[in-house]
Amino acid sequence: MSTLQRYADFFAAMQPADLDRLAEVFTEDARFCDPFNDVRGIDGIRAVFEHMYASCAMARFEVEEVIASGSVGYLRWRFHFRLPRDREDRRPVAGVSRVVLTDDGRVSEHIDYWDAAGELYSQFPVIGGLMRWLRRRLSVSSPRRH
Repeated sequence: MSTLQRYADFFAAMQPADLDRLAEVFTEDARFCDPFNDVRGIDGIRAVFEHMYASCAMARFEVEEVIASGSVGYLRWRFHFRLPRDREDRRPVAGVSRVVLTDDGRVSEHIDYWDAAGELYSQFPVIGGLMRWLRRRLSVSSPRRH
């Protein structure tokens, strides 16, 4: 099993109790970046995931693809979650993470790429309507009114 696959397995199985093991997975000065956060270090990474678990019920990542080339790899994933007021799960958010590994197998950089506007915001009633309207207005295929 590759080092990246071990990280992907950790990422997919991660639960709040696993946050105590982040120093085994990330370097002390590791960078974690997503559309909402850009943090460095174990404490910053832990804060991002603690916030995620506090804000989202049943939060989990489903890793669908793992691609490695030397010390750099990519994980294609889906994030499944439910907000506290939701009666059912929301549509999963799809994304890709670029991961840089060190010689000792820990992660020195994890950068998430996903479309916050299209994947997340569109699921909320008011802002979702606005996002759909903007998408229609900016789409090449939609007729434009002048």
